[in-house]
Amino acid sequence: MERGFANATTLEIATRARVSKRELYALVGNKEQMLATCIAARGDRMRLPEDFPEPTDRASLEIALRRYGETMLRELSNPGVIAVMRLGIGEAKRSPGIGKSLDAKGRAQARAALEGLLRSAQAARLLAAADMEEMVFDFYGLLWGMRLTWILLGVDKVPAPKEIERRAAQAAARFLSIYGFSEKK
Repeated sequence: MERGFANATTLEIATRARVSKRELYALVGNKEQMLATCIAARGDRMRLPEDFPEPTDRASLEIALRRYGETMLRELSNPGVIAVMRLGIGEAKRSPGIGKSLDAKGRAQARAALEGLLRSAQAARLLAAADMEEMVFDFYGLLWGMRLTWILLGVDKVPAPKEIERRAAQAAARFLSIYGFSEKK
């Protein structure tokens, strides 16, 4: 983070991690693989818990959307995640692999989790049969608006826990007012 992705050497990383360069390569590979591993680990956290019940009515769907929204806001507000996103933006031309890793190992996993939730809600006839890509885009828009951009620019602060809960509840309610049926059919 201090020197930029391109300028940080694997020797410097190994030294700070207190391992040999050989051990670093054996454990995590090159710099891009190392960063991809870190992104994937965080990406795994951007979903509902494995044992979270599928929604069966509007109330349980609203709870699931709220929980998913809280998870997304909390995980993406993490200082380490913010730093990696800034790194990806700053190194986009020089090291496009960072952005590709953020997309494939972070955003794609989070998106798949939301799609799974929305598809199960559609199958239960709790949501309209609308375009999935548009629904995902709309939910994230309701959840974040332009705030993430301003957080990345350092203009806004990351939301506090109560604000995360409020924003997630508001996004879930608004999303259901757009796509949800008033009762299970």
